[in-house]
Amino acid sequence: MTRFEKIKNELVISPKTWLVTGCAGFIGSNLLETLLKLNQRVVGLDNFATGHQHNLDEVKTEVSKEQWQNFHFINGDIRKLEDCQLALNYFNQGIDYVLHQAALGSVPRSIADPILTNSANITGFLNMLTAAKEVGVSSFTYAASSSTYGDHKALPKREDRIGNPLSPYAITKYVNELYAEIFFKSYDFNSIGLRYFNVFGKRQNPKGAYAAVIPKWTYALINSKEVFINGDGQTSRDFCYIDNTKHKNAKCSNIYCFPVLYVGDSPYRKN
Repeated sequence: MTRFEKIKNELVISPKTWLVTGCAGFIGSNLLETLLKLNQRVVGLDNFATGHQHNLDEVKTEVSKEQWQNFHFINGDIRKLEDCQLALNYFNQGIDYVLHQAALGSVPRSIADPILTNSANITGFLNMLTAAKEVGVSSFTYAASSSTYGDHKALPKREDRIGNPLSPYAITKYVNELYAEIFFKSYDFNSIGLRYFNVFGKRQNPKGAYAAVIPKWTYALINSKEVFINGDGQTSRDFCYIDNTKHKNAKCSNIYCFPVLYVGDSPYRKN
């Protein structure tokens, strides 16, 4: 039995209450579906800036009526501290685990509008971190980013080897890690960041302005369209399937260690 299977069995036996921010997004909705299928109680927070109602509608079709009734949605914005506090105090008994996925992704978007990216990814993150610290959640797992490695050329990537950031987006995700570390040192508040490497899988939008390469290629192949490869075709990238991302979030919610930052699907821990 794998570690993830053991965690699933434990959660079924002893259900928890979770907060998933960005629950209507690609990764958030997949986490939501997994948790509901395990009969967990979930509070979801999203402002639909990049998430979609159809993602939530699809999750509803994938779970039972009883499991869907365990989901409580808040249309709110992490840039507002009161919305974060509302989500974390939705139930009198409180939230056990936080999976913070809400953010504005995309390097091109951050270059086009660095102020908006900063407000969501730094102010929003700090609001959620502060609100979670105030209520004393059992664990706080957040979406970090491979962009934090910046211009550092060494391979394989290691958490303690980063370079200079290459975009406003990269700066915001690195600041998340700095705040998380300071909250640990100043308040003894544990959190875990997962440096996602190009996550792909179901519910990833292939048509948006900031669509990633895997859904774009998959959409083109399914629809007998031309697949575009920029450059000479020799470039390589790391990719992480959505199921691996779900497994890591579940595992990290059940351990105490600061910080644990995963590269793709390979763990390199810095305690």
